[in-house]
Amino acid sequence: MKKTLRLILGDQLNSNHSWFKSVDDSVTYVMMEIRSETDYATHHIQKIVGFFSAMQSFYLELKSNNHQVIYIHLNDENNLQSFEKNIQNLVSKHNFTHFEYQLPDEYRVDVCLKNLCQSISISNTVFDSEHFFTTRNELGDFFEGKKTFLMESFYRMLRKKHEVLMEGDKPLTGKWNYDSENRKKLPKNHKATPPLVFNNDVREILNQIKKTDIKTIGNIDEASFVWPINRKQSLELLDFFLVECLPLFGSYQDAMSPNEWSLYHARISFSMNLKMISPQEVIDSAIKEWEKRPDEIEYNQLEGFVRQIIGWREYMRGIYWLKMPEYATMNFFNNQEKLPDWFWTGKTKMNCLKDAINQSLNFAYAHHIQRLMITGNFALLAGIHPDEIDAWYLGIYIDAIEWVEITNTRGMSQFADGGIVGTKPYVSSAAYIDKMSHYCGSCFYKKEIKTGEKSCPFNSLYWNFYDQNEDKLGKNPRIGMMYNIWRKMKPEAKVALLEQADYYLKNINTL
Repeated sequence: MKKTLRLILGDQLNSNHSWFKSVDDSVTYVMMEIRSETDYATHHIQKIVGFFSAMQSFYLELKSNNHQVIYIHLNDENNLQSFEKNIQNLVSKHNFTHFEYQLPDEYRVDVCLKNLCQSISISNTVFDSEHFFTTRNELGDFFEGKKTFLMESFYRMLRKKHEVLMEGDKPLTGKWNYDSENRKKLPKNHKATPPLVFNNDVREILNQIKKTDIKTIGNIDEASFVWPINRKQSLELLDFFLVECLPLFGSYQDAMSPNEWSLYHARISFSMNLKMISPQEVIDSAIKEWEKRPDEIEYNQLEGFVRQIIGWREYMRGIYWLKMPEYATMNFFNNQEKLPDWFWTGKTKMNCLKDAINQSLNFAYAHHIQRLMITGNFALLAGIHPDEIDAWYLGIYIDAIEWVEITNTRGMSQFADGGIVGTKPYVSSAAYIDKMSHYCGSCFYKKEIKTGEKSCPFNSLYWNFYDQNEDKLGKNPRIGMMYNIWRKMKPEAKVALLEQADYYLKNINTL
């Protein structure tokens, strides 16, 4: 008799997958909490707890639907702490004759499972995860023969292919992209809608983690864990976003404000990346809400959100599968420095970094502009090695899985890929941070001062970055204007900026 063992990874909690459409007594599912997954990066405690909570919730759902499931807890005596060893052990112990798994999203796990299949003496089958709009290779096929990989082109193709906000082969409003309308600063004294949070009790899981030597970062409220841990809560969070936040999402998606950790962002990336909800249903729900309330939800709010899901998310995954494993080694600027110590504590006098890092430590979350233009911006200006910043982003954020993290970090944020993802480095002086946030007014450093005591470090580091990398960036047409300004500066002004930057870089841990 055929006996099948099916592996479900921690980011494959898709109850709508075709695997679960019917109950088959010859099929046993296995889920496992293992050290190889907790230890490949130093994760935020909320990230590990979030994964384990969601996995245990999914296990109970499968059991209630009469599926046969083996769940290996972190501290079980029979847990051999790796996919390979646990699967080999189960195959031998229960005489399984066939092994199946869904395509993993991470290159590391993909290699691991391919090797596993070669090491066991039974047949195996690989299934699609039935989650994304695209296949792994679709972006590579779309851009075949092209030198550049423009996200906008890919986004438009997917809009057409999947008939999202289209009228025939034309965009619904005659215009594809409303990004230019989505860059507003929050008005002064504006109070954003308080975020929906959950009160999940995770004390039992936390106690199990505490029995190990797993190294973690960040803080957690063990009696009221705020993140969704099942499909029901994920849909609640999506509904909250659509009703309360979507009307202002686009306008303020790039805005930053102290003590406003959520603003109008959806915060559904954790749920989506674990596949508790799908990008298709997220987009469908958003469009329905807009159709229901067109007077309250302007089209630019909707399009900006849709572009994040069907455009950016799918594009980043496509780049990942096209360019890995080489992508993980790219270092275009040959940056070599270590992260400042305060990236792990939030103890810095720079208001913007203090807020973004402390928020990350407290909630395992920061929105995309905090990641790109605060922590990422500083790391690039300071010449931090991409491996360092990569490990930090991968560890600290609850939604960070390598397929989406590394392309955003090495590509968009650090320009370490030399321009595959972004056409220019995303760096700025204090002026941009002040334009998009309310950080600067009460900062120890002064945004308008470029050199000397209390000068904002972003100002001198910004010009130092351009000076140091002129051989690599001087001919980039998107930043030619900055080099024109730099070249026209008085020699003494240049020297002062470079000396100030040198001082800050040598004393980076005291900033």
